[in-house]
Amino acid sequence: MAETLRSVGLDVGTTSTQMILSELTVENRASGFAVPDMEITRRKILYKSPVRFTPLLDESHMDGEALRRMVEEEYRLAGITRETVDTGAIIITGETSRKENARTVLDALSSLAGDFVVATAGPDLESMLAAKGAGAESYSEKTGRKLLHFDIGGGTSNLALLDGGKLLGTGCLNVGGRLIKMDESGTVTYVSPVLRGLCDLRPGEKLSREQEEETAALLARALEMAAGLREPDGLLEKLTTAGTSRLPLPGTEGNTVISFSGGVADCIREELPGRSFGDIGPALGRAIRNSRLCRGEYRLGEETIRATVIGAGCHSAQLSGSTVFCRDTALPIQNIPVLSLNRQQQEESLTECIRRGLTEGEEDPVIALPGIRSPSYRQVTAMAEKILAGFSGRNLRICLEEDMAKALGQALASRTEKGRGILCLDGVRLSPGSYLDVGAPVGPAMPIVVKTLILNQ
Repeated sequence: MAETLRSVGLDVGTTSTQMILSELTVENRASGFAVPDMEITRRKILYKSPVRFTPLLDESHMDGEALRRMVEEEYRLAGITRETVDTGAIIITGETSRKENARTVLDALSSLAGDFVVATAGPDLESMLAAKGAGAESYSEKTGRKLLHFDIGGGTSNLALLDGGKLLGTGCLNVGGRLIKMDESGTVTYVSPVLRGLCDLRPGEKLSREQEEETAALLARALEMAAGLREPDGLLEKLTTAGTSRLPLPGTEGNTVISFSGGVADCIREELPGRSFGDIGPALGRAIRNSRLCRGEYRLGEETIRATVIGAGCHSAQLSGSTVFCRDTALPIQNIPVLSLNRQQQEESLTECIRRGLTEGEEDPVIALPGIRSPSYRQVTAMAEKILAGFSGRNLRICLEEDMAKALGQALASRTEKGRGILCLDGVRLSPGSYLDVGAPVGPAMPIVVKTLILNQ
């Protein structure tokens, strides 16, 4: 029997803020004689908000109160309340994530939006969600093609490299349409700090057409380098977002389709009037259209400006395996820090690695392990004893890639007193530095969201 989840996606970007409401259908794809195999089989968008400009108090601060009113109004129009939302994500992206009050606004919006709506930021997650929301992942999977997807917004360009639908890598560049803003007369009102040393413009100066075209061509050249279509130099290094992968991503060479989404993608598709949006977005779109990026095979996403918000609302949630174990653990739980251990650490020094990774006074983490394929009883009990020796009385939260969570959970439960929380999940891969949210069960599985909580400084 199918069950449904209501999922909200909210994207607070450099230029625009938008929300979607979707319905996720969860079904058991296994036969009646097999272990349940719960899967999200359908994603239906129920409501799309208008695309609104992100409200700012000044160039360093978002208008949190205006954003709150905006979300409240969209919930009213969508006919929902925070109590009726099951899952989803709030994404703060691009230059907005650099605002001084980004963390405060993010926390306030998450509290408003619902108990299991994920407050997230981080270019790796944004790259993945944009590729999903734009249809780039499904295109790569259906065609078996290698594809490099660019989601180009107001402040950043997020890259995702896919091959046959499999994500090979992500990256991020400080390239976007609102790095320079101007008023109706062409007077510059804002120049992003990321352009320091690349552009001599200052607020109050007139932006000539030549300067606009030169700056747009410079940014397009950096995108060409990121795609492996031009020899990299100091420009690429300067514009690569701090803390993200080095560009170009390994594997971009060869027969690679280029794909675009984001607000600037609409400016690649067609010639928009001059300075339509008070920024260099149309000029950047034109520069990309005339660049090496569009001389080979390229495509625009099925969604452009809405790609990230659709990814957040429709694709942020996934399901754990069905053989899970939960005892004395209230769900949902949010923002569990992940301690990710590799196979060698699991086999050779599991207890010591857990002890080193635990910080006194901090929330109990989830220990992410590869697990053991088809483990014996002796292997399961040995792993349980090593985990217990490392945790020293704290609640037990384990996430495994291999299908063994129920067996491990039962082994842990038989060796611990009642009242001590145990949560064992499987079928999930968690990366270092990520966080985990776990929702109430859907059938025998649990909805989860793997995320980052990184705000650009």
